[in-house]
Amino acid sequence: MTALIIHGHFYQPPRDDPWTGEIGRQESAAPYHDWNERIHDESYGPNAFAHIINGQGVVERTVNNYANISFNFGPTLLSWLERRHPETYRRIIAADKESEQKRGGHGNAIAQAYGHAILPLCNDRDRLTQVLWGLSDFRHRFGRDPESLWLPETACDNATLRLLIGQGLRFVILAPDQALRWRPAGSRDWQQVGPQGINTGRAYRYLDEDGRSIAIFFYDGPLARAVAFEKALASSAVLVEMFKQAASAGTLVNIATDGETYGHHYKFGDLCLAHALEIEAKEAGFWITNYGEYLDRYPPEFEVEVKEFSSWSCAHGIDRWRDDCGCHTGGDFSWNQQWRRPLRAALDFLRDRAAQVFENRGRELLLDPWAARDNHIEVLLGFESFGEFLSRHSRRVLSDLEKENVRALLDMQHNALLMFTSCAWFFSELSGIETVQIMKYAARVIEILARFDLPAVREQFLELMAAAKSNIPEKGNGADIFLRCAEPYRVILEPAFHDE
Repeated sequence: MTALIIHGHFYQPPRDDPWTGEIGRQESAAPYHDWNERIHDESYGPNAFAHIINGQGVVERTVNNYANISFNFGPTLLSWLERRHPETYRRIIAADKESEQKRGGHGNAIAQAYGHAILPLCNDRDRLTQVLWGLSDFRHRFGRDPESLWLPETACDNATLRLLIGQGLRFVILAPDQALRWRPAGSRDWQQVGPQGINTGRAYRYLDEDGRSIAIFFYDGPLARAVAFEKALASSAVLVEMFKQAASAGTLVNIATDGETYGHHYKFGDLCLAHALEIEAKEAGFWITNYGEYLDRYPPEFEVEVKEFSSWSCAHGIDRWRDDCGCHTGGDFSWNQQWRRPLRAALDFLRDRAAQVFENRGRELLLDPWAARDNHIEVLLGFESFGEFLSRHSRRVLSDLEKENVRALLDMQHNALLMFTSCAWFFSELSGIETVQIMKYAARVIEILARFDLPAVREQFLELMAAAKSNIPEKGNGADIFLRCAEPYRVILEPAFHDE
C-alpha cells in the first residue's frame, strides 16, 4: 500500500496586545471581531467537527480531520484556542492521542518554533530559545515528546538542522525546491537535483559534520500547489485521483500546505478533506498514516543535502523577510518592499540593546540569564509559578523590587522574540496589521528599557525606523507608523523604577 500523508500547518501570528493580553478589533476581519475568530469559524473549528454528507445531502457522521492528517499548530494560536474555543482545542489534543494509539505510538501532531520567526535569520541564542520554547509548549499540551518541529515558512539552513538534531528530533518537512543533491546511502557519488525536482515519494537522511542525522521529507510540490491554489479541493474524488497519479514515485504521497486551506482559503475544503480521507482514499487502497509511523516501516535509504537559506514561500531563499526581493502578497502593482531591510535593521538594533541590558542586569540577579530565559516558557504556560522559577534561577533571595526587575527583564525578552514574527515581512505594506503588531512588541521592549534608564534607545530606534518608507504617502515612514499605531501614550509618561 502507498502511504498517504497530508500535513496541515495551522498558524496565525500572535495578535495579543503586549500590555493587556487582549486582541483588539480588526476591521479587516469583519464581520468577526478579529482574524483568529474568523479563521476559527472557517477552518479550525470545522476541521475538528467535519461532516460526512451522503448523496442526499444528509450528514451521516462527524469526523475529526486532525485524527487523519499530520499537523502542527502555532503555540500562540493554541494558547488562544485553549482560552477562547476550548472544545476545538480538546478535539485537537484528542486527535493526537487517537493517532498515537492507532499508529504505533506516533501521534499526528508535531511541534513548531515558538514565535514563527525565520530561524536562519535569528542569531544562535534566539534560534535556540525559539526551538526550546516550541518543544516545551508541545510537551505541555500533548503530554509527549515531539518527533519533529515545523520550521516557519520551512526556512532552513544547516545551523538550524544541526540544532534540531541536537534536540533529538527525528524528522523535518521541507519543500522539494530546498533539496540540493542526493545519493544512495553508502555511495560517494552525489546527484544534483535537476529541473524535474527531487523524488518526494521516499524519506531521506541528512547528516551533519559530526555524523548525526535527521530524516527529511520533501512534500510533493505540484500536488500541494494544486490543493492550495488550483481548486483541487472542489471534489474529493478528483483529489484522490490526483493522489493516485502521484503514487508511482515511490512508497509515499505527501503534501504540506497551510492548514487554513481547508475551509478558510477554500470554502468547504474541510468537507473535501474529510471525504477524501474517510472514504475515497481508503477505497483506493492508500495507507493513511503520519511521518513517524512511515519511518518505522521505511527508514531512509538515501542521503540528501539541502540548500542553505531556503524556504517554501520565497523563490529567492529567505529574502522575503529581509529585502525587496519581489515576493509579496497583496497591495498595488506599483508598490515595493524596500521597507523590509530598514525594519529588520531597526529590530536587530533593538534586540541587541535589549540583550545587553538583559545580560548585564540579569547576571546580577540570576545564575544564568539565558538559561533562565529558555526556562521561562514554563512560567508563560502556567506550568510553574514565578516564585518556583525564581527559586531555581536566582542567585540569592531577592527583594520585591529585584523580583519585579527580573519579571520585567524576562517580559522584555519575550517581546523581543515576538518582534521577529515572520508575518511582519510577508505582505506588501509596512503599515499592515501584522507589521504594526510587531511594532507593538518593540514598543513594549523600549518601555522596559526606559525603566532601566535607557531612554536614548527609543530615539535611535526611531531614526532607523524612519528609513522604512510606506507605499501609502499619508502613512509616512516606519517611525510615523510606530508613533501613531504602536506606541501607547503611557510609554512616554510612565516613570522609571530604580534599584534604590
